[in-house]
Amino acid sequence: MSKKINELYGKKINASDGDIGTIEDFYFDDQSWKIRYLVAETGTWLDERQVLISPYSIERLDLEDDVVIVNLTRLQIEDSPPIERHRPVSRQFETEYYTYYGWPYYWSGDGILGLGGYPMTYSSPAYDPEVDAEKHMREDIHLRSTLDIVGYEIEASDGSIGRVTDFTVDDNTWTIKELVVEAGHWYSGKEVLIPTASVNSISYDESKIHVSLTTADIGQTSVDHVVHTSHH
Repeated sequence: MSKKINELYGKKINASDGDIGTIEDFYFDDQSWKIRYLVAETGTWLDERQVLISPYSIERLDLEDDVVIVNLTRLQIEDSPPIERHRPVSRQFETEYYTYYGWPYYWSGDGILGLGGYPMTYSSPAYDPEVDAEKHMREDIHLRSTLDIVGYEIEASDGSIGRVTDFTVDDNTWTIKELVVEAGHWYSGKEVLIPTASVNSISYDESKIHVSLTTADIGQTSVDHVVHTSHH
């Protein structure tokens, strides 16, 4: 089922033995568009420390109680490798994080999630700190914050379309499916959905996302439907 990410910010996250905090942000892979982490704000429980929650651990979204249920304990989360606020996530941290929880590295092999957020069974090569030291120390340049991308300009093949206001995400695979874009004056400022499959590139220096669509493609599409047309 698809959900808008804006509707997930602030939702409570419950471990198997109690509340751990609320969703503050999401980190996604800008190549696969998969959500790699939920960023949880723990409040006074862990002195307002932020922790990363992998979709591997998500058991379900409880729509009735408006919470995300994870199959972890509070102690597991408390003892998990800490991240520093406002710092890039390094591959070294991710290696320690996945080793701590006993999960396979998503960046090795076929790192995909199964239905319900549970990982498929596959193996990952062992981490060799001597061979891969430089690679694993660097920040993961493909991990991006959804909050940071809001406001980016969408550049079609023949001009600007508008700016990103939200995303839609599949809560089974935790893959971002569409960009929610507030169109410019040429489309009466309405919102349109652009599939992430249409993204050609992202310019972080210019805060722009280039897509393989024309303004005509967008104009022919109802605001209630996904833009499927693409040009290669």
